[in-house]
Amino acid sequence: MAWEIFGRNIRKIGVVGSGNIGPDIALYFSKVIHELGVPVVVVDIAEKALKSGEARVKGKLSRGVKTGAFRKEEVDSMVANISWTADYSQLSGADLVVEAATEDRMIKSKVFTQLEKICPETTIFASNSSHLEPEIIFADLKNRKRCLVIHYFFPAERSIIVEIVPGKDTESGITDFVMKFYEQIGKAPIKVKSRYGYAIDPIFEGIFLAAALLVEKGIGTVKQVDAIAQKALGLGVGPFTAMNLTGGNPITQHGLTQMHEKINPWFHCPGILDRQISIGRPWETPMMGEAVGYNENDFEMVSNLIKGAFFGLVCEILDSGISNIADLEMAVENALVMNPPFQTMNKIGVDKSLELVKACAKEWPEFPVPKVLGEQARSGKPWNIPFVFREDKDDVAVVTIRRPRSLNALNSSVMIQLAEIFTDIKKDKKIKGAVLTGFGVKAFVSGADINVLARIKTPRDAETVALEGQEVLNLIENLGKPVICALNGLAFGGGNELAMACTARIAKKGLAVLVGQPEPKLGVIPGFGGSQRLPRIVGLEKAWPILRTGNPISSSEAIKIGLISEEVDGDIKEAGIAFAQKVISGKVKVLPIERKPMKVPESLPEVDIGHLSRKTDEFLKKAILEGARMTLEEGLKHEAKTFGECARTKDMRIGMENFLKYGPKKNAQFSHA
Repeated sequence: MAWEIFGRNIRKIGVVGSGNIGPDIALYFSKVIHELGVPVVVVDIAEKALKSGEARVKGKLSRGVKTGAFRKEEVDSMVANISWTADYSQLSGADLVVEAATEDRMIKSKVFTQLEKICPETTIFASNSSHLEPEIIFADLKNRKRCLVIHYFFPAERSIIVEIVPGKDTESGITDFVMKFYEQIGKAPIKVKSRYGYAIDPIFEGIFLAAALLVEKGIGTVKQVDAIAQKALGLGVGPFTAMNLTGGNPITQHGLTQMHEKINPWFHCPGILDRQISIGRPWETPMMGEAVGYNENDFEMVSNLIKGAFFGLVCEILDSGISNIADLEMAVENALVMNPPFQTMNKIGVDKSLELVKACAKEWPEFPVPKVLGEQARSGKPWNIPFVFREDKDDVAVVTIRRPRSLNALNSSVMIQLAEIFTDIKKDKKIKGAVLTGFGVKAFVSGADINVLARIKTPRDAETVALEGQEVLNLIENLGKPVICALNGLAFGGGNELAMACTARIAKKGLAVLVGQPEPKLGVIPGFGGSQRLPRIVGLEKAWPILRTGNPISSSEAIKIGLISEEVDGDIKEAGIAFAQKVISGKVKVLPIERKPMKVPESLPEVDIGHLSRKTDEFLKKAILEGARMTLEEGLKHEAKTFGECARTKDMRIGMENFLKYGPKKNAQFSHA
């Protein structure tokens, strides 16, 4: 069966190599496409590797059944969808082949030369290289237009980041397709210009090098430096532990040696790494839960040099021009599981960050001080980190919120950037309408950032937060140009409120969970207009249980009650653009939201709020009913004031603390006070 996506048909996907990462790549493909009937074929010349890879995939999926991540029927389908073979001819007819063989130019070239004889001209060839430039990998091929690097990160079936690295001969249409394709299957691709090591590995291996040099100098043991680096950078695991987990010593040894020639002289293979490889043992790192002792002076020295190396390495990538602030921020945080670099520099001060990098250059004279960091420090301003992006398609501006780690949750940076972008759209005479959407396929916006809400201390704080958010939504609602919300996934809380401020909403078809106002589960009420706009869009009777229970509804329910205008198959952004153009041309009429006071019925249906706070429910009923009798403008201010009153309650604290500790899986034990 063919999967038609973004103008191409995907009938079969191939993975070459069943070693360290190939099986994980195949597992991810099968997980997201097994229901579409698109088979995944894994090829390896070693029968042992094939059996090992198959066992690894089955083992991971079996554990998924035990944890409740998958149903047994799903696992059976995923397993059956992957075939394991030594026969390259089984890749005949594949539309995408990802090579995940050994990091060796000659081996990779041999693989693709063979594939070129087997696969049709339309097949996209990708190498999961971690270092080699695409121009080197594909040099011997006749058709290099369809070739590029797709660099996965460990573990490939869970890490969302992939680096997409086109070569000088790669056709731009292929790159564009691969970027959209990987977003559609749940990854977060970043486009990187061709250079040895790409954007992320020089940071990963550079941090390891800095740690190794500190051990060599005798400032600390492997255990101590590993533990300090983990704490200093917010790493999931320390740099030496990461080498053990990924089996990365030999690749890093080669990578650092090549970076010495291809990036800058500071990169080199430290003697401690050569010795570790020669004895063939893992690094002696802290055991899980082990407390590693060190004195404060050593901690400060190691911490400062590790941070300086981190900031310098990230800014060197920026200096090189192969990537940008937004992509680096997202990729480093997610792929390397560590503190986001530019937010971290802003937090401690860009000038202080520059001092730390200069201290590294003093410690290691060949360590470069990036030009861009010096310029930013001299400006006296923090880094501007984009989370909201605008792309114009003729006379329609497409605005995308991208914070995949938090499912595109709204924080102050996102709200500020939305206001700036929509203000520019309002002034731009070339733009007749806009589409607002979210990055990825899981969420449009998962809500307001819970950390922002948890910091609220007083009713005045809460009311201010609500009014500031409402101001941005009011800008969108009153833009003077149609704004179509293209719901690419769920919209909860502030996400649904943002969607309701748009002229109209469309959603991907068949979403079992689309929108909801879960604020009562946190011990609060909506603050960005949910209690006012939802009744005016769908009617008070239909809004009443949705608001008071906090339970979500599906896309089919949303279209039935009139919350969305269309359910869409295919590309939601393109559908949003098409819908916007229909509204602009007058082919589709969208009724504006009712701004006058509403007629409130004498009685409304009983609603079972279960475990939810009765105190919060009182505030919510007050906001809904009293707000309905006001104009929309008055009702919004009333909601903000009532939202502020929630800050006086015990239940708001209980709800917030419960969510921060347990997430949405455990009900808060409200006191109803």
